[in-house]
Amino acid sequence: MSKRKFGFEGFGINRQATYNFERSQAPQRLYVPPSSRHGHDNYEDTDLDDIDYADNDTSKDVDTNYPDSKGNGAEDDEIDPLDAFMQGIQEDLNAAPPPKPKDKAERFKDDDDEDDPVESFLRVKKDVGLTLAADALRAGYDSDEEVYAAAKAVDAGLLEYDSDDNPVIVDKKKIEPIPALDHSSIEYEPFNKDFYEEKTSISGMSEQEVAEYRKSLAIRVSGFDVPRPVKTFEDCGFAPELMRAIAKQGYEKPTTIQCQALPIVLSGRDVIGIAKTGSGKTASFVIPMIVHIMDQPELQKEEGPIGVICAPTRELAHQIFLETKKFAKAYGIRASAVYGGMSKLDQFKELKAGCEIVIATPGRLIDMLKMKALTMMRATYLVLDEADRMFDLGFEPQIRSIVGQIRPDRQTLLFSATMPHKVEKLAREILSDPVRVTVGEVGMANEDITQLVHVLPSDSEKLPWLLEKLPGMIDEGDVLVFASKKATVDEIESQLSHKVFKVAALHGDKDQASRMEILQKFKCGIYHVLIATDVAARGLDIKSIKSVVNFDIAKDMDMHVHRIGRTGRAGDKDGIAYTLITQKEARFAGELVNSLIAAGQNVSMELMDLAMKVERKAEEGGVVVGVVEVCVELIMVWVLDIIQNPVMLHLRLLKVEMLL
Repeated sequence: MSKRKFGFEGFGINRQATYNFERSQAPQRLYVPPSSRHGHDNYEDTDLDDIDYADNDTSKDVDTNYPDSKGNGAEDDEIDPLDAFMQGIQEDLNAAPPPKPKDKAERFKDDDDEDDPVESFLRVKKDVGLTLAADALRAGYDSDEEVYAAAKAVDAGLLEYDSDDNPVIVDKKKIEPIPALDHSSIEYEPFNKDFYEEKTSISGMSEQEVAEYRKSLAIRVSGFDVPRPVKTFEDCGFAPELMRAIAKQGYEKPTTIQCQALPIVLSGRDVIGIAKTGSGKTASFVIPMIVHIMDQPELQKEEGPIGVICAPTRELAHQIFLETKKFAKAYGIRASAVYGGMSKLDQFKELKAGCEIVIATPGRLIDMLKMKALTMMRATYLVLDEADRMFDLGFEPQIRSIVGQIRPDRQTLLFSATMPHKVEKLAREILSDPVRVTVGEVGMANEDITQLVHVLPSDSEKLPWLLEKLPGMIDEGDVLVFASKKATVDEIESQLSHKVFKVAALHGDKDQASRMEILQKFKCGIYHVLIATDVAARGLDIKSIKSVVNFDIAKDMDMHVHRIGRTGRAGDKDGIAYTLITQKEARFAGELVNSLIAAGQNVSMELMDLAMKVERKAEEGGVVVGVVEVCVELIMVWVLDIIQNPVMLHLRLLKVEMLL
């Protein structure tokens, strides 16, 4: 018989029965069955957890052969201990009502055996479902919004994440991150992390020329002795093998973030990279990591990794893994992807075999560390990608646990599209004398993407609009459509399939294998349209996507920025993002107007009208938002000569005159 039980992946472990039929509470109120004359016709064993206890009035069902306190019914003058015990139970039953049975959650809470996976699964399945469902209903959530409800519970200390990166309810006292190593007691081997030699073409630039070059790239830097930005990959001094790998991937010149980040990382400095999505930041930390690893001594048995990359989602981890393999292949460097939804046993074996690079989600990486599948003793290069998203999902304790396993003199890179306070605090604690590189404005949409907002009368108009516009979009390239609800995703997929579009749906109800298969077929051109919830909004680097459609608006502006960032990847200026907004979604109009202006995009009069309607309602409630800020932004835009369309300028001027 196989030792693998109940479909759990991993080691087969023989365990005791998972259901304990002997309740631990005392005294026990055992069920006293009726006498045989009543038969068993009324007994239905449907649920072991619903076994009834004896009622107070049980005298008619109790066997009269049991002795009473006077010895009636006894065959012997000597009181039998068993008879006395049973009589005591009967007296207790008659004296007081039985205690109300504890519910399942309380019984499990009192259970000292927390190691049984089936028992844990049953507990989590009910508790997580009830808690998240309640949070979601109170907040009006749907679709993948349970992730955000879970994140709030994490902040309250109610949740942690299991090895599959799924939320698990626990008591706050039971959150046990991996204890940080005592690095002072460990003698680490020294290592080199400075590999950059500035070319004369770069060193010969004056400070004014450097400042103007950074301004032309829309780059801002802060920190001590920041290396100058490069102009070509040749300026970085890469070996011929790596240059060939870079050329093979279609890179002709560095992107904006790469121009400044590459020399900084190659110099061994810690980096805080704040860049819009689709900026090519993945190559900014992967390429220098290859150089870093090649300078290290070869790994011995059960050593490794040297480079560790943490990502918030399985999809992003897999995407980084694929990108890393393209550059690592030139040197025979081994990379492993470790994330939930895949075989834990296979991942354990792969890590045990050894690898130089691990790309992982925080939950599964911690699980592998606890299983001793890998050690961080040789790790010297740490990357935290999309740190803001990891904090959104409540991974802060896991991130800190992982950091505590790696030597303090490591090189650490933190990349984020936004910089909330929590991420800023973490950066100050785990980075050493970092250089901050900001490309564009924090949280600003990619200016290479053309944004078009369509104001529709109602939700019922959205699908006809999509059906009308979709053929033209497909002619330009692949299309990614975002909806806020899983049911909406499935409905759109069904409607488009009937119209013979090659379409697939992606949301949280699909298992990991199905999601990976769908993404692979989308990349290969089998599907031309992908309908998705926000589970696909971050980290998907599919260059064939030319159009993004926000069928439903995003939950906030940060998510909107990440959604539309799925097109216009790595400098592609052909991307178009469509947003469909209705009267009932007007709350988002003001933020959308400000975002469009900041990105140098045209704002339609319909959207301005919608934003002002919200403004009037807000002012009636005593809240001042929107219009004044919009007018100030418009004036700034005109002064800076960003808007070049004289017709739109005239219309906006008329609108401002009306407002004033």
